[in-house]
Amino acid sequence: MKKAISTQAAPAAIGPYSQAIQVGNLIFTSGQIPIDPATSVFIEGGIKEQTRQCLTNLSAILKEAGQTLDSVVKTTVYLSDMQDFSEMNSVYAEFFSEPYPARSAVAVKTLPKGAMVEIEAVAKAE
Repeated sequence: MKKAISTQAAPAAIGPYSQAIQVGNLIFTSGQIPIDPATSVFIEGGIKEQTRQCLTNLSAILKEAGQTLDSVVKTTVYLSDMQDFSEMNSVYAEFFSEPYPARSAVAVKTLPKGAMVEIEAVAKAE
């Protein structure tokens, strides 16, 4: 059985999807873009600030499920420009510790609302 996870501490879904779904002991988050949940507006700044907001949003969703970023086993990072990889990676390293989750990072043509980065995760519920 699947269970929807939702929190006001992360941006509300802007379409027919859930912030996250838990199935058994796995949590699948929707991709998070750099929207401040308090204002529903994109945060100011470049790739570092946008990455930080995406990961803060993911953390809030996992917290609602009783988990932390330490429970993440896989992430997918979508970048609108692969030239931003190094700066994204430096912020990403602030949020995760060893053993790091498995990760894919891909460049895409565009992201929702013109975001520079979007990040989704799969976590194990303890």
